[in-house]
Amino acid sequence: MSDSDLQIWAVDALGALAHETRLVVFRMLVQAGPDGLIAGAIAERAAVPPSTMSHHLATLERAGLVLSERESRTIHYRTDFAGMRRLLGFLLQDCCNGAPEMCADLLTGLDCKA
Repeated sequence: MSDSDLQIWAVDALGALAHETRLVVFRMLVQAGPDGLIAGAIAERAAVPPSTMSHHLATLERAGLVLSERESRTIHYRTDFAGMRRLLGFLLQDCCNGAPEMCADLLTGLDCKA
């Protein structure tokens, strides 16, 4: 992906996350890990009607942040961790103007729960 294409993609991905419901859903799927969640459970947890949730999930999927897989009559959604890494990498690629030690502690502030 060229730098220009990557920038266009990053704008789309950030735009998808620039909505309260989609941000909540994306974080919910990140927390769910590789197992993900089914669409109905996502809609229920987010207190959003299923038809509205379908729109939000489709937006996140088009942005390259979520993957879907049909399982019989349900659709299972998972975080596209490669897409998330690509977005984070884009945001941090020029971190601290060539002084990466200034960015070294970015991950230490995370409160990752087991």
